[in-house]
Amino acid sequence: MTKFPKNFLWGGATAANQVEGGYNEGGKGLSVTDVTTAGSLEEPRYLTYTLNGKKGKVAGMFASSLPDGAKGEIFEDEYYPNHTAVDFYHHYKEDIKLFAEMGFKVYRMSIAWSRIFPNGEEEEPNQEGLEFYRNVFKELKKYNIEPLVTISHYEDPLYLGQKYHDWQDRKMIDNYVKYVTTLFKEYKGLVKYWLTFNEINSTIAFLEFMGDKITDEDAQRAYQKLHYQFVASARAVKAAHEIDPDYVVGCMIAGSVSYPGTPDPKDILENRHSWEKNAFYCGDVQCKGEYPTFAKRLWDEYNVKLDITDQDRKDLKEGTVDMYTFSYYSTSLVTSHKVGDEGKGNFAMGQKNPYLNYSEWGWSTDPTGLQYYLEVIYDRYHLPIMVVENGLGAIDKVEDGKIHDPYRIDYLRQHIQAMKKAIKDGVDLRGYTTWGCIDLVSAGTGQMSKRYGFIYVDSDDKGEGSLKRTPKDSFYWYKKVIASNGEDLEN
Repeated sequence: MTKFPKNFLWGGATAANQVEGGYNEGGKGLSVTDVTTAGSLEEPRYLTYTLNGKKGKVAGMFASSLPDGAKGEIFEDEYYPNHTAVDFYHHYKEDIKLFAEMGFKVYRMSIAWSRIFPNGEEEEPNQEGLEFYRNVFKELKKYNIEPLVTISHYEDPLYLGQKYHDWQDRKMIDNYVKYVTTLFKEYKGLVKYWLTFNEINSTIAFLEFMGDKITDEDAQRAYQKLHYQFVASARAVKAAHEIDPDYVVGCMIAGSVSYPGTPDPKDILENRHSWEKNAFYCGDVQCKGEYPTFAKRLWDEYNVKLDITDQDRKDLKEGTVDMYTFSYYSTSLVTSHKVGDEGKGNFAMGQKNPYLNYSEWGWSTDPTGLQYYLEVIYDRYHLPIMVVENGLGAIDKVEDGKIHDPYRIDYLRQHIQAMKKAIKDGVDLRGYTTWGCIDLVSAGTGQMSKRYGFIYVDSDDKGEGSLKRTPKDSFYWYKKVIASNGEDLEN
């Protein structure tokens, strides 16, 4: 095949906590992101809390960063960008109409767990929350747009995060299964495609960013959290197939592509080990249903002792995913040698690749890396694949009411061409959803100024603005791309 399949799913992607807003409306409980402040490229985001009656804040984005005994709190003198985000909660009809105008075949979105179960342990779900998403799905169906729903996208209920220390208790599995079972039953006939956890391998990636500061305890917590999430995902897959055999459930991996920085054999081996840890560890468990042989090496490095049962192993084997999806933005180098300037992107630090260009936020542009990843992953798992995040974060300027973003068009064009090459080489690629199809709050920095969308939203890094939606040049370009099924990529 030298072209995109006729039924290829073109679309865009967002996450509830980054677009939705309405953090205290419709019966929603607090999620971890609701107590997370804004940051920048230089300044981290903080979790705000009280402990022993005193206010505090700590750098981080997950409940695991909170001190023992701390309770996440909202402070009046702090700005929390996710509280309003771009207010999809009240603008979803307008936004979906714009998606339809572009010709979207699919819209990847997530559900806020705390909108369905405010604390996470209620016996009955919040009906207002269920109805909100039902209305969103019906609106999508009105335009023949297929929902692709991420069940957990960095948005655990704050109550659960605190009580179980960010997935450090097996009880989280049952809470998650209750949540997903509710979704599968409620939205049968409205949703077909589901993803269990967003970028599930990010837990290991955050360990990497700690560098030499990683302790055995840090590693134990990370790998144990992953194990419980693996089991929860596997049980979700089984529940989905029992409730509706037509459900398609996928994993979602942060596509981590690295190259050896030099021909030094040590770099070659270190790079292989990097792929095993950052890409294959999670992919193997979710796609093959068992831990890979190299897992023991990873655990032994930090004396990790997993709480794993025979039932867990049975669940993993019986709950393998139906498809493999991933995010892809940039690539990195793995080397013990100094080969050039350091870059930083998506939290990562490392040597810059002299053959690539870098964005203002330190991310490399490497479409060949996308083709490489697609071909490696399909060869390893032989499952249908979707690229569910890909895009360029940049500062957009409004000039006479218009937004000219040729840099975004150029980035996306290169990556679409790379996908086409991978399809030609035999990869079973089913869909492509660009990240932040409408401007949203950045997960890493909490900024609005780092924009990805085809649709400009009038809001700044302090949450000030009219929230007016304005199509960018890329909006009309992507509309043409979709209409031609990826053949017309010119401006």
